Amino acid sequence: MKKPTLLVLVFVLILSGCAAKSNIVSISPDTFMVSRQAATGFSDLSTLKSDLFQEADEYCKSRNKHISVINTIESPPAYIWGKFPKVEIQFMCL
Repeated sequence: MKKPTLLVLVFVLILSGCAAKSNIVSISPDTFMVSRQAATGFSDLSTLKSDLFQEADEYCKSRNKHISVINTIESPPAYIWGKFPKVEIQFMCL
């Protein structure tokens, strides 16, 4: 492998390790929270949000319940210097 190719590969691996995903956490009976942060500032906030809604919905379905979203928190733009898109949702399984 050539040196420039190796450097690009190492850079991509480092960035991919920066994505943060929380587990679904109970914050009260039947109420939960989950969040996700992108690995770069070039990620689409709507994709993160959609993925979280799907994850939360699947979690509730696994309990034979339906999702009811209580709150959504999105990080404001200007995604530079390590401040990457982040979404948190709070939901209930009813």
